[in-house]
Amino acid sequence: MTNDTASKVIKGQYATINGLNVYYEVHGEGMPLVLLPGGFMTVAAMGTLVPELAQTRQVIAVELEGHGHTALAHRPLRWEQMADDIAALIASLGLTQVDVMGYSLGGGVALQTAIRHPEVVRKLVLVSAPCQRNGWYPEVLGGMAAITPEVMAGTPIYEEYASAAPKPEDFATFVVSVRTLLGQDYDWSADVAKLPMPTLIAIGDADSVRTAHAVEMFGLLGGGKADGGFTYTPKSELAILPGVTHFTIVRRLDLLLPILTTFLDAPLPAAGE
Repeated sequence: MTNDTASKVIKGQYATINGLNVYYEVHGEGMPLVLLPGGFMTVAAMGTLVPELAQTRQVIAVELEGHGHTALAHRPLRWEQMADDIAALIASLGLTQVDVMGYSLGGGVALQTAIRHPEVVRKLVLVSAPCQRNGWYPEVLGGMAAITPEVMAGTPIYEEYASAAPKPEDFATFVVSVRTLLGQDYDWSADVAKLPMPTLIAIGDADSVRTAHAVEMFGLLGGGKADGGFTYTPKSELAILPGVTHFTIVRRLDLLLPILTTFLDAPLPAAGE
């Protein structure tokens, strides 16, 4: 695979990365876009977003550690480790620079990938993902703390996990690992302010991520500081989708897809802009 030569559609691939067998799927041809689903989600759970994006680009959709077909490594889940896994996967595919998009928990990993490995990220898309733990509404944080294997058992999430996971018996350990990850405090604001690549922040107006926090993130990227006038060419962008929640945003392709494709297809800003 190269950035210059499109590849055939390849599905259900594994790459040994940092001692982990990472599952990924490749859809479409063109400029590579690494897509990271949300917590407890598989590639399939992203619905028709993957094939729609693959109409105009090569989508490399990855299942993060413990998710779906990618086994749990029996180590603490860490944002940084998962980001390093993504950067290593990109290198293993022979790619030098890609666009990276993450949703929810996957957005946190996408953001850490851009922070820790900015040289491999051409453009960054964060969908319903904060840069601080307090970017979530308090009741959402309470719900994260209440996640247990017992609560999750019997849900569609469990059924999907059991059908895809190499070791379904690891489900309880996986749930506790995700809960522990989500319970840790973090604040990446200073790192966001240093991001060199164009970045799109997209949330719903009824999202689990606070609208005010998304605006704050946009400000860290230099947005919202002054009137754009007639000649404004944005480096980074903020999209707040109307009538959309955290759980419906990746399904509302009528609203989300045009925003994504317009941002990803736009030329890179000239040096110094």
